[in-house]
Amino acid sequence: MSESLDSTPRSSGTPEGKKPLKRRPENLAERIYAQLKDDIFEFRLLPGDRFTEQDIAAQTDASRTPVREALYRLQREGYVDVHFRSGWQVRPFDFRYFEDLYDVRIILETAAVRRLCERESTAPQLEDLKRIWMVPAEERLQDGPTVSGLDERFHMMLVEATGNKEMAAIHKSVTEKIRIIRRLDFTKPFRVEATYNEHAKILGLIIQRRADQAQSLLKSHIEESKAEVRKITLHMLHTARGE
Repeated sequence: MSESLDSTPRSSGTPEGKKPLKRRPENLAERIYAQLKDDIFEFRLLPGDRFTEQDIAAQTDASRTPVREALYRLQREGYVDVHFRSGWQVRPFDFRYFEDLYDVRIILETAAVRRLCERESTAPQLEDLKRIWMVPAEERLQDGPTVSGLDERFHMMLVEATGNKEMAAIHKSVTEKIRIIRRLDFTKPFRVEATYNEHAKILGLIIQRRADQAQSLLKSHIEESKAEVRKITLHMLHTARGE
């Protein structure tokens, strides 16, 4: 973890007649939150690691108030747990928990595909997705983090395109909870290529109103991603721990 999150250059003076601007506490809390989350995502803070608010305050050159605010936000999102006698802990990986969330994804997304195939007209969101995924090989993006973000939007837009706001809200919540491991699926070039191929096929089947085939391919697509993510996560954890 970086020694200090507050590395923004400061000028030696202020414009005449103006008072120096004070750092807004919420901005510092936001930056501490972002850094801690990145440390967790990149396995600089490992599942099960324990630390105190004082530790983070010292490393970030901040008071405990913004540190506590950042930590409670991470707790709400499911990344850390608080132990009132021993400080904080990065939540240990529970693969059963993540696999349950992937199962919820399958239920929601296959239901969404069925609805999209039963529509009389093609949902406008599908045209946007076609422009991203149904492109020649030479136009495909190769940057893992970028493709990861686009992949997340692909699946969210399939659900949003149904027009069911409650379904979309549940799906968004699931998406945010699995992001910590799902992004690892795009650290391998062959997985980026597979994602483009499978997304294009799924879109084609939906546009052709072939619901059964679209649902089957989407389910296989998600299950394969789940298996790859588990394998990559275990490897990265072992590497980070020096095992």
